[in-house]
Amino acid sequence: MENKPIVKYLTDFLDYLEIEKGLSAKTQENYTRFLQKFFKWLGDNNLAAISPARLTADHVWKYRVFLSRQIDPHKKIGLKKSTQNYYLIALRSLLEFFVEKNIASLPPSKIKLARDKADHEIKFLNLSQIERLLLSPDLSTNQGRRDRAILESFFSTGLRISELSALNRDQLKIKNDTKELEIAVVGKGSKVRTVYFSARAVSALRDYLAKRADLDEALFINYRPGIAKTDKSRRLTNRAIEDIVKKYVKISGLPVMATPHTLRHSFATDLLSHGVDLRLVQEFLGHRNIATTQIYTHVTNKQLRDIHRQSHGGKDLKK
Repeated sequence: MENKPIVKYLTDFLDYLEIEKGLSAKTQENYTRFLQKFFKWLGDNNLAAISPARLTADHVWKYRVFLSRQIDPHKKIGLKKSTQNYYLIALRSLLEFFVEKNIASLPPSKIKLARDKADHEIKFLNLSQIERLLLSPDLSTNQGRRDRAILESFFSTGLRISELSALNRDQLKIKNDTKELEIAVVGKGSKVRTVYFSARAVSALRDYLAKRADLDEALFINYRPGIAKTDKSRRLTNRAIEDIVKKYVKISGLPVMATPHTLRHSFATDLLSHGVDLRLVQEFLGHRNIATTQIYTHVTNKQLRDIHRQSHGGKDLKK
């Protein structure tokens, strides 16, 4: 078994992720996609038959160089360090699988991740910028009402884009007297959490849904001409929602190129700036590990430092 080529272990690795790691089908799909790039690189370099035991640190280094020179097909620029790391993390997980199954291989510790300070900077909007963004859609159109509901929902709940796009109408029981709303969503790793829609978000959703005359189960749908006459689902894709947010960032003239994840960051930093405990923010965001949530403390710590520098009376004392 140990003499099999690395590429032949993919099915066993996915079974390991599902049964022993408890990872979702979507996560397994992502690991497959990331590893396929490595397998293709092996084939392109006449290494398709290489076994785990024959993989060396030099091979990994050459693969890292290959990743660093890849071009993002959507943005026409080099892959971000964080994107390169997704591929490396998948490879490291495969090596961890080999260790668990007592298959001789390169140690997982030999997979070093790319480091880039810029990738760890948290971009978020302040409340004034959020207000400009939320008020930018034209509420006289179906698209405008939908887009306002999307933006309000992002900021109110801190949902990931995939979580928001997956919402169905029957998950929201909005009546005329409904002021606020809470629903359960299934996030990464099949983790269930409760998210909360503010009165503003509920109002925007009510206005949007009141004009819906279709039977599509999706909460957020597209309005492309002619699509209403087909049987295809009109559910907005993640990419479409990203484009919607980008559109209103431009319309509102914000200096930050905000994305749906920027709104999630803004949601988290707003909670922390109002004194919400980090553990509670972790629950709001659906993070498994508190260390993931701690990235936001760097932002709030800087805010506190700036406030102290501007307001503390010590700066006026004579030397």
